[in-house]
Amino acid sequence: MRFAFRFRPVALIAALIVALIGILLGNWQQDRAAYKTGLQARQLARAAEPPFTLGPTIAASPDLEFRRVRVHGEFVAGWPVLLANRPRGSQSGFYLAMPFKIAGADEHVLVLRGWLPRQAEFDKLPTFATPAGPVTLEGRLVLTAGKVMELGDGPPLAPGAAVQNLTPQALAQASGLRLLPFLVQQTLPATPADLMARDWPLPEAGIDKHRGYAFQWYALAALALLFYVMTGFRRGSRTTR
Repeated sequence: MRFAFRFRPVALIAALIVALIGILLGNWQQDRAAYKTGLQARQLARAAEPPFTLGPTIAASPDLEFRRVRVHGEFVAGWPVLLANRPRGSQSGFYLAMPFKIAGADEHVLVLRGWLPRQAEFDKLPTFATPAGPVTLEGRLVLTAGKVMELGDGPPLAPGAAVQNLTPQALAQASGLRLLPFLVQQTLPATPADLMARDWPLPEAGIDKHRGYAFQWYALAALALLFYVMTGFRRGSRTTR
């Protein structure tokens, strides 16, 4: 059987467009994986540095993100806020956020105290204890508490509210407190009595997922060109009979 290839300009242009889109999206996923790989390296390097003492003169900076910090002061017990839809493994739960007044200053820092499991009753919020008086905390400085999908307007920000997302700026506006523009993920002191988990997830998670998506987009680009070639030969063979 004699095979012939039939050139089809419209089909070629369509195949090239699909291939170009696949390559561009594959490159974008590769760039995301490279960015998160670098982020992971920075996290590990900064976590190895000794903790610094957090004070009101510390300005938010990307160079400080993921650094270990130590801060002395006391919690503002009247302003707890629960961040909803924060799973830990397969269990749903909340992050407990609370302002922390820095000793000897008028400024506060928003502390993510830990993770609490959701109660069996869906509308029942978890209970927790707050240490009274001065305490020294250690943790990791972060610029965001992480963002989850939010449909519509949530409940108004108030003491004890359960919200989807929270920023120091929003809490400062609602509470009237002076808050530094970053957060601290508390790691110490860790007492079994408070029942909070503090194995904070790392934001670089998903590197393998981005690489997998990149492979899929590159495969789509290759399949588009391969499909064009194969169908061209098949149609060519019919015309030569």
